[in-house]
Amino acid sequence: MSKGALLAELERARADGATRDGLLRTTVRRIEAADPRYDWVGIYLLEEDTLVLHSYVGRPTEHAEIPVGVGVCGAAIAEGRDMNVPDVRAIENYLACSLETRSELVILIQDRASERIFGQIDLDSDRADAFTAEDERTLQQVADWLATLFV
Repeated sequence: MSKGALLAELERARADGATRDGLLRTTVRRIEAADPRYDWVGIYLLEEDTLVLHSYVGRPTEHAEIPVGVGVCGAAIAEGRDMNVPDVRAIENYLACSLETRSELVILIQDRASERIFGQIDLDSDRADAFTAEDERTLQQVADWLATLFV
């Protein structure tokens, strides 16, 4: 995925008056289309002590709301850190969106200055150990840009 192209597209859309919701939807669609390893891409927004699924691309999920501390997504919020899980079967409290999922990457959307967390980008892959350090860096820059929509 070319983060530069995605960020430029999002900036143009913002300048043209796109809503925050529209920008979030564009983000998940573009990320999912960028790499065949990305089988499910979603953005959860933090509402009090619950993550609420906002936009996603992939198989339907019953996990539209996740309490902070539950599963990989909830743990990332509780611990205030990104998480790259190479094999979700090794996680005791893993919430499976799909039985085919083998790895998951969660990148926080947050204001780095205040450490306030607004939500997260969540990626699932049907391949074990699917996500690289480069994926993490690229998606962190996208998440940092998304955080500007909330401050």
